Amino acid sequence: MNCWKTINLYKEFGINRIYILSMLTGMMAFIFFYLIFSMIHEAGTVKDHGIIPLVVGLVFLPTIHKLTHILPLILTNKRVKINWKMNMGLFPTFSFRTRSKMSKTTSLFILLAPALLVTAAGLVSSYVFMGYYVYFLLFLSVNIGLSFTDFLYASHVVKAPRKCIIENAKDGYDILI
Repeated sequence: MNCWKTINLYKEFGINRIYILSMLTGMMAFIFFYLIFSMIHEAGTVKDHGIIPLVVGLVFLPTIHKLTHILPLILTNKRVKINWKMNMGLFPTFSFRTRSKMSKTTSLFILLAPALLVTAAGLVSSYVFMGYYVYFLLFLSVNIGLSFTDFLYASHVVKAPRKCIIENAKDGYDILI
């Protein structure tokens, strides 16, 4: 097998540019969804329970994001290596790497799973729980901001040849043909 392309976004774009674009994407998503749902829930009032539940939810959102990356891998019986860490002794974070090669469609599904699953859950929750729709939209928009790098990786994978194999490299992905 030959390496068609190696994808390393941090080397290609720079970490600061990715963080800024990710933050802008999340803010634009919040503005867009807030305008829509404020028109839907125009007669409702927003319930407030303080900043503690909001901060707790935002702290665990990256963990939920990573777990939704791993969920399609488990469903497709792919081998995954997970490294757990405790940031500041309180917050669990982890990274994962696949031990097997994946097809183009599988890797696209894995990359886009958090954006699709968490966004769908956030939209449904924002519609159903009228008093808390702002909180759900905030979580949804932060998740879309976290998914920005996934969208960049997915755009590279979409441009890859049809019968390619995606391998998880140390700093990104290798597209093999």
